[in-house]
Amino acid sequence: MVNPLAGEVEIIIDGSPHRCKLTLGAMAELEAALGADSLVGLVQRFEAGKFSSRDVMALIVAGLRGGGWDGNAADLIRADIAGGAVGAAQAAAHLLVRAFSPPA
Repeated sequence: MVNPLAGEVEIIIDGSPHRCKLTLGAMAELEAALGADSLVGLVQRFEAGKFSSRDVMALIVAGLRGGGWDGNAADLIRADIAGGAVGAAQAAAHLLVRAFSPPA
């Protein structure tokens, strides 16, 4: 079970729940993976609905790694993510919101 107040998001991969969280280290990996100087552009793309599948995948991988997962993007190529592309995009968006919102 995840704790949304701690910035955590649950994603179901191949039928198993996984905890995602954008820790500081995960965000640094995300910036490196996207070749970005900051995450502001990524947040703006999600807010405008102009994000790419690469953005979604990078966010999911970073979140999973922040949640303790030891895999990489190649491990998700053939994985079944609950909700498909829409479910993955929603999980990625929730990760961003929870990472940059103060706890309620």
